[in-house]
Amino acid sequence: MSGAGRRAVVIGAGVAGLATAALLAREGYDVEVVEQQHHVGGRAATWQHEGFTFDLGPSWYLMPEVFDHFFRLCGTSAEDELDLVRLDPAYRVLFEPREGEGGAPAVDVRTGRAHEAFEALEPGSSARLDAYLRSSREAYDLALRHFLYTTFASPRGLVGRDVVRRAPRLARLLGTSLERFVAARFADDRARQVLGYPAVFLGTSPDRAPSLYHLMSHADLEAGVLYPRGGFGAVVDALVRTATAAGVRVRTGTRVTGVATVPERGRRGVRARVVGVDLADGERLAADVVVGAGDLHDLETRILPPELATYPERWWDSRDPGFGTVLVHLGVRGRLPALAHHTLAFTRDWHANFDAIFGAGRRVPDPASFYVCTPSRTDPGVAPDDHETLFLLVPVPADPTIGAGGIAGSGDAAVEAVADAAIATLADWAQVPDLASRVVVRRTVGPADFARDLSSWSGSALGPAHTLRQSAFFRGRNASRRVAGLLYAGGSTVPGIGLPMCLISAELVVKRLRGDTSTGPLPVPARLREVAA
Repeated sequence: MSGAGRRAVVIGAGVAGLATAALLAREGYDVEVVEQQHHVGGRAATWQHEGFTFDLGPSWYLMPEVFDHFFRLCGTSAEDELDLVRLDPAYRVLFEPREGEGGAPAVDVRTGRAHEAFEALEPGSSARLDAYLRSSREAYDLALRHFLYTTFASPRGLVGRDVVRRAPRLARLLGTSLERFVAARFADDRARQVLGYPAVFLGTSPDRAPSLYHLMSHADLEAGVLYPRGGFGAVVDALVRTATAAGVRVRTGTRVTGVATVPERGRRGVRARVVGVDLADGERLAADVVVGAGDLHDLETRILPPELATYPERWWDSRDPGFGTVLVHLGVRGRLPALAHHTLAFTRDWHANFDAIFGAGRRVPDPASFYVCTPSRTDPGVAPDDHETLFLLVPVPADPTIGAGGIAGSGDAAVEAVADAAIATLADWAQVPDLASRVVVRRTVGPADFARDLSSWSGSALGPAHTLRQSAFFRGRNASRRVAGLLYAGGSTVPGIGLPMCLISAELVVKRLRGDTSTGPLPVPARLREVAA
């Protein structure tokens, strides 16, 4: 369906919202984006303070082909829009020291040379790693061809020859947890942790993620980890440029209170069609198409009346929101050579850590595994001279009652206690005993901040976890069953969590509107291929 002469409103100016707006504008729609916060970026926003630049959320640039494809659809390229740096090592891993060890044992994982790290952890594992990576690459390619770029509006893509031929293997991968899959191939607990940790990028734990997701090891161990110089705010800036160049208008500080509809009959299940959105100040923005690019739970349970919800509250009662997080942004005086750009810090008792977050008696894990990003190791521009910018992410239960963060220790007690513990652990494992005294800027963010600022379900950090029943066609669909003209984008819907998935979700909105049930990326028009080249 052509967008010429039609008006679209996109709710949310995060990565998915901006990307969707850019593509809709190129389809001919008159597009306006409305964002409740006073800045754009959503989870990918940035915070600048006293010469430090902090990414507030995403910090791993993976699946670069997805970014480049999106930009080519917009008549440009990732190469033209971003200054990308390949990280070496891709990341460093610190393991909780055992009794008598001084500092935490560490390994550097290098793209294309992961065998070095795995041989250090489990001598003789190279052949098994080769087989694991072959399997990972095959699963990755299959997902790109058949499962990521589809709306699942038609079963045709699921019964193609390629999928049917691999059906027995797919069934095994879906029916086996990532943890069991890895454990069957590697004996060393630390090697298992390295290969199991990608489940956290999916909002879950290795024992809850299907082993199909071992495909993510191809992304970091073989394809490589990049970094956009200037931080992930540079990615958001590029999306704003591409959207506004196509005529998109972005309005911040604007909260949507409802989707305006009129009754509609004639299609199975459809009860209404959109005519616009209502804003908190009483204004109504007219629209032929509305795209909810924020949290799907909020959109379905707050903005829509119950009789029009595809996913009412009772649907969410049996779903998994994923994990929450305490984020700690630190500006540190002096250098920290023990840290790489990306550093993972793993506790020995891996299962206790995840059981605390996802188990029946949910609580903040103690001790906790966590992730540290130190972009100033790569990009001196994000910190003053002779200082480091640190971003710590500590997974905790998705529970807003844990509290909110604040500046200079002013957050809620439980949030600040998590931050203090992570700083102390990092100081010990990285052998920087004076780390806390060298902090000159400190800001924390807790689950309550995610719930308030991002309307995130249960204060979830990333979105609904990629468990089996929340992946692929089991995940929330990207079009309302009850309201014609209401579509969804972002991490809550297909294909899922992460910046590449959010860019793909923008393409899936276009596919829905076109009635395109293909399983591959949208073709780049010839005129745009010439421009991008």
